[in-house]
Amino acid sequence: MLKLEHQTLNDRAYGALKQELISGGFSPGQTLVIRKLAETFGISTTPIREALQRLVAERLLELQNNRSVIVPLLSAPAFEELTRIRVAVEGLAGEMAASRITEDGLVDIQATLAGMQRAIEAGDAGAYLTLNEAFHFAIYRHAGAPILLNMIRDLWGRVGPYLKLLMQAERYIPQSNEAHRKIVAALAQRNGAGVRAFIEQDIATAAAVLAGNLRAAE
Repeated sequence: MLKLEHQTLNDRAYGALKQELISGGFSPGQTLVIRKLAETFGISTTPIREALQRLVAERLLELQNNRSVIVPLLSAPAFEELTRIRVAVEGLAGEMAASRITEDGLVDIQATLAGMQRAIEAGDAGAYLTLNEAFHFAIYRHAGAPILLNMIRDLWGRVGPYLKLLMQAERYIPQSNEAHRKIVAALAQRNGAGVRAFIEQDIATAAAVLAGNLRAAE
């Protein structure tokens, strides 16, 4: 049998679209137009269509009665459930990472944290969100738990479209890096329980801001 050495175009399209969800490249309720996405990624419509079908099957996207595909809108109860799950699994990943992180890995995470602070001071919401994603997933990768990491990616695929709303909340911005600094300090001490607690704090603080927006919208 031939070795499959490269991802298919369908797989790459799927990965790119899922990453857009994780990174907040799409907005809640946004309709995803196959032809426009194909033009954006410079490929034909077929792999885009199949990638969207996979994401609908995973419930990261939603198929409407008119056959259009949209980024799902989360109800307040659904968002609360999602937050509770994230607290559990991301806290676990952080706790596992604390005993496995390398010195080089810690240095990289500290540099990312510094970049996040510069983005806050510059008012650069886009840079902050990009670095925030890099910060969290750098930690979770050090857990050495690929199944857990994939679960977290799926959860971020659901919440990612909402994260940019955080940077529109004036009360959140000044406190947005507090828990991150505590996470890094606990990582440096190899304090797994501390890392878990501060990741939980970080998720809960952001979720409280977003949940208020969802309740107001409803």
